[in-house]
Amino acid sequence: MLERSRLKPVVFAIATGAMILTAGCAGRGGGKKDTAYVARDVDTLYAAAQNRLERGQTKQAAALFDEVERQHPYSPWARRAQLMSAFSYYVARDYNKAVQSAQRFLSIHPGNKDAPYAYYLIAVSYYEQISDVTRDQKITQQSKQALTDVIRRYPTTSFAADAKIKLDLVNDHLAGKEMTIGRYYERSGKWLAATLRFRNVVDNYQTTSHAPEALYRLVEGYLALGVDDEAQKAAAVLQNNYPGSEWYARAYKLISKHAPEAVA
Repeated sequence: MLERSRLKPVVFAIATGAMILTAGCAGRGGGKKDTAYVARDVDTLYAAAQNRLERGQTKQAAALFDEVERQHPYSPWARRAQLMSAFSYYVARDYNKAVQSAQRFLSIHPGNKDAPYAYYLIAVSYYEQISDVTRDQKITQQSKQALTDVIRRYPTTSFAADAKIKLDLVNDHLAGKEMTIGRYYERSGKWLAATLRFRNVVDNYQTTSHAPEALYRLVEGYLALGVDDEAQKAAAVLQNNYPGSEWYARAYKLISKHAPEAVA
């Protein structure tokens, strides 16, 4: 999981900045009757939802924000409630509902001024579900796509700036998955399958922290396959890009031992 402890304060600050409410609806709700499915005027219902959110009762808050839209679908507060519902689900770590609520907001209000935040909320909801590299990476791919959408659609926003940082970490994570699989194939003696994984890292994740090792593993794999020319090419790239690294030193020893004519 990536940056989870730091992420919620950032998202909350963005949400409150983007969705700040007027004083007329900032009153406190609460009490024993502060539950969903009770018919109330829109101001009282919205204030009750906001009160629950501020008290950390995020699932109840989300349900009440949903009620604002259900009971008062044509009120100006319905649009705000949709996005605040998504945010409340996000804080509650109910990421599926957070994504669904944000997507629904975008389907109804695609050109709204808060659309960038909705896209960002979808992205971070996927991002926070990223698991370790030994598990299926479908959610990581979804996070990558969602972060890329934020950057592509709103390149000059603070959302895009944060998405770029997270996208670098996502790419590093995906490269790590490829390396894990490649090392497994290598240990099993499946050199061709291993080199395909390492080649993918070199070709598609060359700016990640895994690139130097991937190049070294290519040297190993190509030498094992008897393709000395390709091993030399991988070693040359490693020398040019990471001349002082441990991985180049190890590659140089391998080439010197198995293809000495290349370093003669």
